[in-house]
Amino acid sequence: MVTYQSRTDVSESEKWNLADIYSDLNKWEEDFHHIEKVAAELKEFDGSIRDGNSLFQYLKQSEELSYKFNHLYAYCMLKVDEDTRDSNSQSFLDRAKSLSVKVSSSRSFFMPFLLSLDEETLNGYIAEEPGLKYFEEDLYDSFRYKTHVLSKEQESVLSQLGEALSVPSTTFGMINNADIKFGEVTDENGEKIELTRGMYSKLIDDEDREKRREAYKAYYKPYVEAKNTIASTLSAAIKNNVTLARIRNYPSALEKGLFGDKVPKEVYENLITSTKKNIEPLHQYSRIRREKLGLDELRQYDLSVPLVKGVKQVIPYEKAFETMLKALAPLGDDYLSILKEFKKGRYIDVRETPGKRSGAYNLGIYGVHPFILLNHQDDLDSLFTLVHECGHGVHSRLSSENQPQITAHYSIFVAEVASTVNEVLLINYLLKTEKNEAVRKHLLNHFIDQFKGTFFTQVMFAEFEKITHELAEKGVPLNVEVFNRTYESLFREYNGTEIVFNDEVKYGWSRIPHFYRHFYVYKYATGFASAIHLATKIFEGDQETLHSYLEFLKSGSSDYPLELLKKTGVDLTTPTPIENALQKFKELVEEFSQFV
Repeated sequence: MVTYQSRTDVSESEKWNLADIYSDLNKWEEDFHHIEKVAAELKEFDGSIRDGNSLFQYLKQSEELSYKFNHLYAYCMLKVDEDTRDSNSQSFLDRAKSLSVKVSSSRSFFMPFLLSLDEETLNGYIAEEPGLKYFEEDLYDSFRYKTHVLSKEQESVLSQLGEALSVPSTTFGMINNADIKFGEVTDENGEKIELTRGMYSKLIDDEDREKRREAYKAYYKPYVEAKNTIASTLSAAIKNNVTLARIRNYPSALEKGLFGDKVPKEVYENLITSTKKNIEPLHQYSRIRREKLGLDELRQYDLSVPLVKGVKQVIPYEKAFETMLKALAPLGDDYLSILKEFKKGRYIDVRETPGKRSGAYNLGIYGVHPFILLNHQDDLDSLFTLVHECGHGVHSRLSSENQPQITAHYSIFVAEVASTVNEVLLINYLLKTEKNEAVRKHLLNHFIDQFKGTFFTQVMFAEFEKITHELAEKGVPLNVEVFNRTYESLFREYNGTEIVFNDEVKYGWSRIPHFYRHFYVYKYATGFASAIHLATKIFEGDQETLHSYLEFLKSGSSDYPLELLKKTGVDLTTPTPIENALQKFKELVEEFSQFV
């Protein structure tokens, strides 16, 4: 694998092209000042909406402002993520964040105004102004928030606090992406070098246990050292969320987190309950792992190493992309042509470079196209990441092409379905086409580990969020000791008694960025369960499921997430999808156990 010392070393074809958003920074500046001007104009509607036409004019200008602002903000965010150390890019992002406060403030009056109307008045406005037909469903949906929207003055204050309330998340992001310096590991020449995230992802599944242990210690070192600072940021983020839930009259922070998607809390609670009832196959897998590795004791740094030795695959990016096209062929030629365009059009930023944001994501921008960030490491995990993020990307593309702006942005709740369907199709393809028995065992092992990370680990994280928010709601102070105790207890419960604990285990909470996006992680698990159902049927050639799934990808937020999934045959208001996924995991473990 090539190591890149700077972004200039990377081929242009493997860097995204942000000129598709702004080819000239002068245009960015023009849009910045235009947005400031329109935001000021929107404030003039406060107290002046008295009929259908004035309501339509406000909504039309507000949507046009959102279109430009989303482009402006996305450009800055993507530039910062190229190199989080770049102060010039950060200054543009800071300006965009300040502008977002002005935009939010300029519109803060609207929801209180709208919810002050009676339904008869709103019906009259819609009847007299044909242009309001476009906004009708969104307007009526807003009435769901009637008990959670404050007075005009209170909403104005909250909007001005937006930047301050985001400080915990921003601070953790800077710690995690820019300031963290990992400990040292030994390279192939016996020399000490500083660990990087990309190196860690490879070393933690190295067959040499000492290398795994060394990488594990080096990776956790800065998090343990910064434990009090990170605990402070996470505590503040949770308390902010709990406080906002109370201010907005939600029964709990959890129900606030679920309200937008119209997901009953029973879906969240059932996910946790059903998983814990069916946890034994995961414990069985831990026993298999310890026995296969020939260890007297299993530790956290032993949980990722492949159990089938001698088949570790090197998968260069070009090969990974071609494999993806073959694996996703059941989704049809139109789907594949979109993927080819992603590569040709430079929608994907491929390589890890110093200062680049860690991990991977897709960002869909209405009116432009998706942008995908990777840190490709030429291995099987990176192949799965590519397939995963391209699933998000095609979802963004199809929703943008088939929905108006108002319903083009899909809910995060359904987002993980599109990405995980791709992952399941990939593993099915690899298992079907691979002839080497050892490699097939390795792939099965990889899928079980993928299942564990995407489903079980995310459910554990979801329960951690639920418990810590409930503690905050009871007034319990949140600090390192509380986070450690909660995380360690859950880790033991989910992973079983096979694992002997290193002290670092209990600090697992300190490195999870998703804990700053409250009640988000459970959607990975529900998405995975939904994807198991859909991908299995699509892989088997079920054309009805394929058609309903492609329509789902085009649907954006044209309906509530649970309803969109029901149209594909997945009903998450029942335990069935979760139980079916857990049954699939049990079968995988039993099949793998026959190999060892």
